[in-house]
Amino acid sequence: MQISTLIYCFDSSDRVLLIQRNKAPNKGFWSPPGGKLNQSTGESPHSCAARESKEELGLDAKPEAFHLTGMVSETGYEGNGHWLMFLFEYQHPLPYCPPPHPEGAFEFFSRQSLESLQIPETDRTFIWPLFWKYRGGFFTAHCDCTKPDAFDWRLLQAMK
Repeated sequence: MQISTLIYCFDSSDRVLLIQRNKAPNKGFWSPPGGKLNQSTGESPHSCAARESKEELGLDAKPEAFHLTGMVSETGYEGNGHWLMFLFEYQHPLPYCPPPHPEGAFEFFSRQSLESLQIPETDRTFIWPLFWKYRGGFFTAHCDCTKPDAFDWRLLQAMK
C-alpha cells in the first residue's frame, strides 16, 4: 500500500494550485502537489505535507499550517496498487506560482476551470466534489477500483 499526501494550496483569489505531473501515477494529468509518506522514518501525514511543500513549492511551513480535509483509500488503483491519501489544505494564501519542478509544472486554476482540465477520473467524479463540499471540515471515503466497468465509491464519514 502506498501512503501519500495531497496538498491543496490557494492564492488570494481562491484559485487552486495544480501540477501537471511528469511521472506516474497520473502522468500528464493535473492534480494537487504532494507525495509519498516516508514510512521508514515514521513520518506523520502532517509532516509529509510540510516536507513535500518545501521540496516542491519552496514553502517553509510547519506541519500545523495544514488542515486535514480528507482521507481517501483506493483498492486496486490502475489495476495494481492500493493507496491511502491524506488531503490537506494549506491554511495561508500562496503568494506566487512555484517554478517548474522535476515532478511537473505548476499553475493556478479557478474552480470553474477544473471542468475543462485533464484530471484523473476518480478526482473529477468524487474527490473534487467532496473536497469542495467539505472544505474546512473533514471527510473520509473509499473507492474500490477493481470493478471493470465503474469505480465503486463510498463516503464513510463527513463533517462540515
